[in-house]
Amino acid sequence: MNAERDLAPLAPSVVRALNDKLYEKRKVAALEIEKLVREFVAQNNTSQIKHVILILSQEFALSQHPHSRKGGLIGLAACSIALGKDSGLYLKELIEPVLTCFNDADSRLRYYACEALYNIVKVARGSVLPHFNVLFDGLSKLAADPDPNVKSGSELLDRLLKDIVTESNQFDLVGFIPLLRERIYSNNQYARQFIISWILVLESVPDINLLDYLPEILDGLFQILGDNSKEIRKMCEVALGEFLKEIKKNPSSVKFAEMANILVIHCQAADDLIQLTAMCWMREFIQLAGRVMLPYSSGILTAVLPCLSYDDRKKNIKEVANVCNQSLMKLVIPEDDEMDEAKQSITLSAEPNPEEPITKPEAASNPECSYAAGFFYSERIQVTLNLDGIVQVLDCHLHDTSIGMMTRIAVLKWLYHLYIKTPRKMFRHTDSLFPILLRTLSDESDEVILKDLEVLAEIASSPAGQTEGYGPSEAAEPRPSQVELHVPIRNSQLSSSGPKGLECSPSTPTMNSYFYKFMINLLRRFSSERKLLETRGAFIIRQLCLLLNAENIFHSMADILLREEDLKFASTMVHTLNTILLTSSELFQLRNQLKDLRTPESRNLFCCLYRSWCHNPVTTVSLCFLTQNYKHAYDLIQKFGDLEVTVDFLTEVDKLVQLIECPIFTYLRLQLLDVKNNPYLIKALYGLLMLLPQSSAFQLLSHRLQCVPNPELMQSADSSRASSSSRRPASSTIDYTELLQHFDKVQSKHLEVRHQRAGRAEQPERRVVL
Repeated sequence: MNAERDLAPLAPSVVRALNDKLYEKRKVAALEIEKLVREFVAQNNTSQIKHVILILSQEFALSQHPHSRKGGLIGLAACSIALGKDSGLYLKELIEPVLTCFNDADSRLRYYACEALYNIVKVARGSVLPHFNVLFDGLSKLAADPDPNVKSGSELLDRLLKDIVTESNQFDLVGFIPLLRERIYSNNQYARQFIISWILVLESVPDINLLDYLPEILDGLFQILGDNSKEIRKMCEVALGEFLKEIKKNPSSVKFAEMANILVIHCQAADDLIQLTAMCWMREFIQLAGRVMLPYSSGILTAVLPCLSYDDRKKNIKEVANVCNQSLMKLVIPEDDEMDEAKQSITLSAEPNPEEPITKPEAASNPECSYAAGFFYSERIQVTLNLDGIVQVLDCHLHDTSIGMMTRIAVLKWLYHLYIKTPRKMFRHTDSLFPILLRTLSDESDEVILKDLEVLAEIASSPAGQTEGYGPSEAAEPRPSQVELHVPIRNSQLSSSGPKGLECSPSTPTMNSYFYKFMINLLRRFSSERKLLETRGAFIIRQLCLLLNAENIFHSMADILLREEDLKFASTMVHTLNTILLTSSELFQLRNQLKDLRTPESRNLFCCLYRSWCHNPVTTVSLCFLTQNYKHAYDLIQKFGDLEVTVDFLTEVDKLVQLIECPIFTYLRLQLLDVKNNPYLIKALYGLLMLLPQSSAFQLLSHRLQCVPNPELMQSADSSRASSSSRRPASSTIDYTELLQHFDKVQSKHLEVRHQRAGRAEQPERRVVL
């Protein structure tokens, strides 16, 4: 290179060294350049500094010769080190030639480019932020570099840049979002990993509000969530989880409308993780945005309803979809039936068409009250229920013979709910719905038939139906008991027959209007069709515990059974419910609530269950064991001597002993180690032992009690003191004396009924099916 004159102020020796193939010689030249630039900085000679950078860029870094390019890179890094804080004034000139070398075919040169840029960025720190987009663009390419050394170098540079962004408050998010939105759709795994890592960093910076721009990247995030790499899927899952936390914290700043359609699409994804995540987001959107989500109900239902029939392999998706379904259902209110046509037309002009793709941010019901604001003002915003779209989706699912049983139940449940909440509007669709509802009565599932009958009964007895010319039809005849619960005669009485009137149990005030009525009729069906109870009863109740609130289901059924006149049925039903409570995986959380009785609600539930459980003495004892009311269990067993002990009774005691050996009662068996503080537990178990004949159950319980350490401590002088000290303070509010009196009263009724049956020479009692 004959350019000694042209390359001044660089000395000829420096020029030669920069072009040398040996790294050590290029490094010596770089030290000379650093020394030279420091002198120029001291002299404030900016023109010479620019000239040196220009020479290193044009003549070396962008040279055709690879060794010259390497020399240019190390020389530019040396300039940056010499400039120190002043390097920010020359960053464009320093960075651009280095980034050009990122595309070099020589992997070693790409590595040196990473190294040079690392040194430049390390010196400049926050001054590089105005150039962030070009740096990010270059790094995103190197993230997928096939050479491991280059990838390693780019990762070091990437971490440095992330540190700078994290500690700075001058990051230009607005300028960065278009680039992020473009790159997020990359199919390369390494590029995706790079993108997600940056999103996680930006999410963690307090001064950066990425949530405002979430609608622009949410679709891309869900696509990355379907990556083949478990690591990338996990990172993306974490990023989405962080966004969801922010949404819950700041619902007023969330653009729900702009993301609703994205979620509807991904709720129907074939990938389980994408579908589950999108469904979880949909659940939160419905709960946070409230009634402003109603215009999108038909799209949400299209995505959610098929998920309700998933098997246990997709149990999580099914449960979340059920919550979405229930939450959306709760958004429908009686006022939706009262909005006049004028109000509808005004509101519809500001509402999006739910049948069209949701992409426009202006699709809010009021420009001044965004969808996020609906979280605070949902009661004031006038939202029109697009009933036609919802009914079209429901009708389509009912006609589809391939859909699963739980989906059909959910569809019928929706129709029933809509007939209760918006009867006048719903009866406009009755002519088209009624034929398919009648055909659904031939469904092979008893549960579907049960729900179908509820809808038909409501159509037959609703005052809105009478107004439209529908009188009580034969569809209502299978359930004449419905008339006792809901027989408004005039339109003016419609509101008085609402959810807070006759249909709602006072002990379950939070349930939907139709819930208590459904529980009554479900139990009546079990009572009239004992085979249904024996073959499908446990399945139906367990499914209800998945679809609804398990505590409310047990609470309401216990309330109803308390007033049941058929005592034999009450005993059988209580035994069935108790078996489900003690053995079903769906009831794990409810068992934990009852186990500790720490809250007033759990104690109230225990007392409610106890009063109905008294229909069956052995189940009452098992409930006391479950709730750790051991003294009361002992008191009950003492009363067993006054009861009529039958073979069925002893069989139930036998099964209770077997149950005590199951995992459900692990905590009870462990408490046997603490003899001093659990004397009544041991006494209760000895009581069961004395009730049993010397059978296999007797041997089983006897062997268990032989494992109790130091049984003589049960008779120690301080046993009463131990008992009082071990009593849980939370349970002190329960009147156990009154509960015992109630038990005596119920069992006296059972004894009287049994003797009456015996006196009428009826056939012997059938053994209770456990």
